[in-house]
Amino acid sequence: MRIINFIKHLYLGKRVFFILAALIVLFLFSYWWHSLFSIALLGAFFLSIAFLYDVIILFRKKDAVSASRKLPEKFSNSDLNEVPLEIQSKYSFNTRFSVIDEIPVQFQKRDFLKIGSIPPRGKAILNYQLRPVERGVYTFGRLNIYISSPLKLAKRRFTFGKDQEVKVYPSFIQMKKYAFLAIDNKLTQFGLKKIRRIGHTMEFEQIKEYVSGDDVRTINWKATAKRAELMINQFQDEKSQPVYSIIDASRVMKMPFNGLTLLDYAINSSLAFSNIALKKNDKTGLLTFSNTIHNHLSASSKKTHLNTILEVLYSISTNFLDSDFGRLYAEVKRKITHRSLLLLYTNFEHSSAMQRQLPYLKGISRKHVLVVIFFENTELEDLIAKKAQNTPEIYHKTIAQKMDYEKKLMVKELERNGIQAVLTKPKDLTVNTINKYLEIKARGIL
Repeated sequence: MRIINFIKHLYLGKRVFFILAALIVLFLFSYWWHSLFSIALLGAFFLSIAFLYDVIILFRKKDAVSASRKLPEKFSNSDLNEVPLEIQSKYSFNTRFSVIDEIPVQFQKRDFLKIGSIPPRGKAILNYQLRPVERGVYTFGRLNIYISSPLKLAKRRFTFGKDQEVKVYPSFIQMKKYAFLAIDNKLTQFGLKKIRRIGHTMEFEQIKEYVSGDDVRTINWKATAKRAELMINQFQDEKSQPVYSIIDASRVMKMPFNGLTLLDYAINSSLAFSNIALKKNDKTGLLTFSNTIHNHLSASSKKTHLNTILEVLYSISTNFLDSDFGRLYAEVKRKITHRSLLLLYTNFEHSSAMQRQLPYLKGISRKHVLVVIFFENTELEDLIAKKAQNTPEIYHKTIAQKMDYEKKLMVKELERNGIQAVLTKPKDLTVNTINKYLEIKARGIL
């Protein structure tokens, strides 16, 4: 059994094959020059001795190398996630190593290889990045370490860390990025707009002294008379307003862009937006549907509510069936009784599809502020921008322009019926969603 295990972990280095190739050439030419035979034979003898010595120094210690894969608690979907590796050597000489990590099958990456060196009784730390594009549990296989001595004639394989699992959650990295920017007041650097406030919300905050630049229309004349100096009323955004993210999990959301489905774009955006809304002291909720209602999470402003939203978003699963907006309308009418801001993530590729659902959307918008968020087909951009060279290309370009124009008409049709609309590229979804939320808050529409 030990011999079998020894053979399984023993590999020949490239240098052995180069030397063997040279010896074969010497043996071949020794047919004509007999003196080369002795040189080739002597070379084969020294190669055997050196190889045996290399094997002995590599295998004389049982646990000469230790290694570990430091997986985080969870991965962030659609983002680059760091995976650190640590390799510790107990050899008394410099060693070269090759690392082959059996990364999860979802990545379909079969050319993973990291090479480096470790000083005597030292350690090496490596980092590599993985970008998952779907939620779920990812299983890592063995971590294979191939060690060679300075002779580089033999290699010894060590295996570690079999069957380690990590869960891929909706993009919490994106969520933290926008949350940090919101606190740091640098949202404009990432496309988030400062919306000019029209009028005031109804929530009074305090009376304060007038400073240059304050709106003179908010002067409180009674307080001014008492203090004998200008005093103004200060207002703030209304708090604890209910805001819902409604995600369509039907087949129209299965279309992929950059490896990520529209559904996962919507999930990532919902998480980042919910975090911003909670930081602005609003109540956030979640509803997902397709042919039936999958999840309904009532709006809340509790500090732990974001974790609840994250877990619900992580567990969303769908067979991508046709969506039933009638069920959505009934669910909203029955369960969401207070006037709320509803952000509906869906997709319409044709005007006829939108017209079929328009009666239900109009019904929802009578009581709530409804924002329909759907996607541009970015695959059409190349067709539209490309110069047509022949008749088929002219047809293709014309159809692409028609479909692009039809999307813009859908926005106009929704707005004409009193429904807010956002047409966005998938990559800009989060920014445009937060912009719309800030606009509605600033204009006091809700």
